[in-house]
Amino acid sequence: MTNEYIPFISEVLEVIKHTEIEYTFRMSFKSDVKPGQFFEVSLPKFGEAPISVSGIGEGYVDLTIRKVGKVTEEVFTKYKGDKLFLRGPYGNGFDIENYRGKEVVIVAGGTGLSPVKGIVDHFAYNPGEGKKVTVISGFKSPKDVLFKEDMKRWNENLNFILTVDSAEEGYKGNVGLVTEYVPELDFDDMDTAQVIVVGPPMMMKFTVQAFLNIGMKEENIWISHERKMCCGLGKCGHCRVGDTYICLDGPVFNYSEGKLLRD
Repeated sequence: MTNEYIPFISEVLEVIKHTEIEYTFRMSFKSDVKPGQFFEVSLPKFGEAPISVSGIGEGYVDLTIRKVGKVTEEVFTKYKGDKLFLRGPYGNGFDIENYRGKEVVIVAGGTGLSPVKGIVDHFAYNPGEGKKVTVISGFKSPKDVLFKEDMKRWNENLNFILTVDSAEEGYKGNVGLVTEYVPELDFDDMDTAQVIVVGPPMMMKFTVQAFLNIGMKEENIWISHERKMCCGLGKCGHCRVGDTYICLDGPVFNYSEGKLLRD
């Protein structure tokens, strides 16, 4: 019998700096993984942390990490050629087949862009697979924006909207909450259109409500409770909400089910 808690060693292939506290670690990995799934990243003596997949490529996965604690601070001392321990991938992710050939709107708040970035990349690099794809990405300020280089490609092949809550002098982009852009969306067929909303809890609450207000069906909305992930195996109980274990049954849920998951 194998021990599910034993991680495997993965090499750091590249480190991409976004902000002072947010880096993407490109890790060697050669198996199946979906956007929205997550890995447990660990280092001996320091512990482990659940990190969502922010990119998928041939022989690698991207893990975008915020330096906020003991484990992540130690991870930030690693560079290309160093090793990290990984377990996973865990949870269910976003199924590309569910969105292929349909109108898709992806709304992400802050670091919530990380778990949906794989979907955005897929349609940006395969523009013929999406009927109409819109991405609305919001951050607190211009200095908090992630994936700036990727956004150049997104702007070319998608209807991409970047907005910030507040801006300093000299900023010329959009300022405002992501919810402000929902009523402006033009759907050809709202019955088949699909919506993905990921971000802080309050952002998801009001963004989903904005879509419901314009007539979007609950079953056409998808959310992620990725902030509740913990051990990945359903053993520690930290992610349990009622009879649901977020790390096993989620973190991706259809809103018709996910709306019931309240602490």
